Amino acid sequence: EYQAKEIFTRYGIPTNHGAVARSAQEAFKIAESLSKEASQFAVKAQVHAGGRGKGGGIKIVKSLEEVRQAAQKIIGMNLVTPQTGSEGKPVDCVLVEATTPLAKEYYASVILDRSMAKPCLIVSEAGGMEIEEVAAKEPDKILKQYFSLDQGLEPAQADEMAARLVKD
Repeated sequence: EYQAKEIFTRYGIPTNHGAVARSAQEAFKIAESLSKEASQFAVKAQVHAGGRGKGGGIKIVKSLEEVRQAAQKIIGMNLVTPQTGSEGKPVDCVLVEATTPLAKEYYASVILDRSMAKPCLIVSEAGGMEIEEVAAKEPDKILKQYFSLDQGLEPAQADEMAARLVKD
């Protein structure tokens, strides 16, 4: 997640302010530096797996001391989610960030569809939680746009997806 947010920032896409911590004390210091702009913080395990929140790897907290406590619990844990399998994944660091009140949450991802041999932008107004369940139960809420590897996602394609997302 923190790597994706670094790329977003590089291209001018707004993200919550935050940084990676490898200890509870470092998490505390990051939150302290963000405390003028935030009344809440997110402490998020940084592993390549979905379902981190359900596995105990994401905590939303309201104080600096709670940031320290959440980081202490998460760093060093073996996070088990449906995507990690029963063996889980070790958590070496957390992303500590200022939270932002949300008006609406959306889901967006780019995957490589091997059957089509093309990348595909997938978006949904159903947010990011349980997106696999949304796809299974309400597939009409999942919008897809294939695009060329050579040309990338064209602005007109992105605009069309945004219009469909807001309209639906």
